[in-house]
Amino acid sequence: MTGPTPLAGVKVVDLSKILAGPYVTMSLADLGADVIKVEHPDGGDPTRQWGPPFNGPDATYYLSTNRNKRSVVLDLKSAEGQEAVHRLLAEADVVVENFKPGSSLQRIFGYEELSERYPALVVLHISAFGDSGPMRLEPGYDMVAQAAAGLMSLTGEPDGPPVKAGFAMADLGAGLFGIIGLLSALVERARTGRGQYVTTSLYESQLALHINWATGYFATGERPERLGSAHPNLVPYQAYPAADGHFVIAAGNDALWQRLCETIGRPDLLADPRYTRNRDRVTHRAELNAELEETLRTATVGHWCDLLGKAGVPVSPIRSLDEIYASEQTEVLGMIGTVEHPEVGDLDQIRFPVSFRGARPELRTAPPMLGQHSREVLAEIGYDEAAIDRLLGPTERS
Repeated sequence: MTGPTPLAGVKVVDLSKILAGPYVTMSLADLGADVIKVEHPDGGDPTRQWGPPFNGPDATYYLSTNRNKRSVVLDLKSAEGQEAVHRLLAEADVVVENFKPGSSLQRIFGYEELSERYPALVVLHISAFGDSGPMRLEPGYDMVAQAAAGLMSLTGEPDGPPVKAGFAMADLGAGLFGIIGLLSALVERARTGRGQYVTTSLYESQLALHINWATGYFATGERPERLGSAHPNLVPYQAYPAADGHFVIAAGNDALWQRLCETIGRPDLLADPRYTRNRDRVTHRAELNAELEETLRTATVGHWCDLLGKAGVPVSPIRSLDEIYASEQTEVLGMIGTVEHPEVGDLDQIRFPVSFRGARPELRTAPPMLGQHSREVLAEIGYDEAAIDRLLGPTERS
């Protein structure tokens, strides 16, 4: 059965690599856009080699963000490659790139020139630190952005070193804001007929995600400190030790706090004025957590999660990925799908997390092999067989 394709008919040229840009374009492809991934003939997207683990010729990292696309190999620094890209752009609605600011490729494919030639084209540019400011020319990967934009200063135990988030939050945050910007620009174009230059960065997206940390700092002027799994504004709202591991409790209001105390057999805590209101519990976080831990260590994770869950207190064990992928909840939601890869066979993928009238976008094609669609795509934009042979040359990978 064919899944929903809200972006059917939208053509995207993907000149990006690594994670943020490819995540944007995979999302557009999931939603039905025709995405052409342009890669250098010598190895293509660097994430193809970001392993182990590998699955077939490519690293699983690459396989995570490139499904539903077509791959064509072109040398963007050659006149012939640039001409082919311009033929693609002439038919495109969107182009996504993450050229380093000030690089030759950013000059060659600068927005001013592109907008003159293709006035309806929507361009998304993703950088590390933004298009202006003293850091604009600095290179950056996800962890560099997490360090530079504050996430690492907020992540980790209070008495331990700073650590990066388990997910690539700088890259993925920039990707998500990039998607929002692109879709907004396409809506505007439908109204005005004009394209748009959309920019975001790993740095800007991290600042946007500071949310309550930022407003807390603006109000107090106090530098936030790492709290481990704890919440800066709610207590109890963190991971706690049980007899056989850890689990989380999220008592987001005073009513849940009362229910928690009654359920774990600690009604005495309700009578303590230090813990009456959330603001009191935040002030006396250390003392309260010591009391809770003393009680919670007496039974297992399963015991507390079952007991508190039945009482309506938000609670969860800390599950590993193998448990999550095997869980009934994941299965019922249909979040894992399989696509046929030309070399490795069935390839499991996490599906797009938004449904349309109850249906998820379809997994149509596997992440492409390097240059898998070069001949097909080049023929579509007017090259004959002889011209394709000359353009691809001896580097063509069959």
